[in-house]
Amino acid sequence: MSVALTASACSTTSSGTSTPAKATRTASPTPTAQPALTKKAALAQIARYSKINNEANAHSSRSILDTVEDGPLYAQSVADYKENEGLPKADRETYKPWSYDLDATDVYIPRITAGQPKWFAAVSLSGKKKQYTRVLVMAEQAKTKRWEMVATVDLNDTKKLPKIALDAQGYATAVDATSTANVAAPVDVLRTAVGDNFATGGDISGKRVFASSKASARQIKVHDETGTKFGTRGTTRFSLAATQYPDSYALKTTDGQALVVFSHTHTQRDTVFASYEIIPGKDDRAWLGTANSPSFTYTFTCSDAATVPTTPGKSTLIGYTCRRTDAHA
Repeated sequence: MSVALTASACSTTSSGTSTPAKATRTASPTPTAQPALTKKAALAQIARYSKINNEANAHSSRSILDTVEDGPLYAQSVADYKENEGLPKADRETYKPWSYDLDATDVYIPRITAGQPKWFAAVSLSGKKKQYTRVLVMAEQAKTKRWEMVATVDLNDTKKLPKIALDAQGYATAVDATSTANVAAPVDVLRTAVGDNFATGGDISGKRVFASSKASARQIKVHDETGTKFGTRGTTRFSLAATQYPDSYALKTTDGQALVVFSHTHTQRDTVFASYEIIPGKDDRAWLGTANSPSFTYTFTCSDAATVPTTPGKSTLIGYTCRRTDAHA
């Protein structure tokens, strides 16, 4: 707390005797939280992103992409570039420009106090019947002051998308999802549970932290089916890795929970037994070349979205998006 000295060095009594003055303490005013930006400005940033993203993708330009993407999304996009470049030219897909439909996009802008990172979330619908839902997060970069897309998550079940709580002016409330003081399952717990869905099918912590959902079922299915793909000839093991992108973004919902977007990284280790070798597939060659090997390790960078209660209870994984971002023998 700062201290304000409200008296002079000394004061004089009615008798003319000089006595030391007393210092009084006043609390500094609580910083007022202000919207990170306006709704109009947020939609303009999404439109700018779509335009420059198309330019970058048309030329697989990392430098152009770096002006509008950061965090796990940038890592995923660059991995897509690399994988496509590893294909024979005849097999490479022709890029088709696209953009977010701003008329089908709702933005959720939190109030931010001075010194806090600025960010906002959005929910965009696509498809002929607007049947596809994607959660977006854009953040202002501290040094450049540019707004860049840092995460996108496709939802498995749009009915699971919670309503974001808004104040009288239409702005959202940010939640610190790193502490049990704010959420039942902090982001590190969510990250571990997601990793366990892949590693054990959720048997250790995944099913304890998460309620049943389509997104969790997809991860468990990856464990169940990929883990047995070699049959008696080899094994596949998944492991949670240290995430390169520890930032999380969370907003208060109308039912007293929080919508949390976070990132995780996991690896997949494929190994075959003696006398066998794994042949790199067409999509693997950007990473692995054409040489066979008895084992390969793949790294996946992912963005996840979950609803998390603020009181004891299970969270719900509502979507995740992963890309292979590394592989080696």
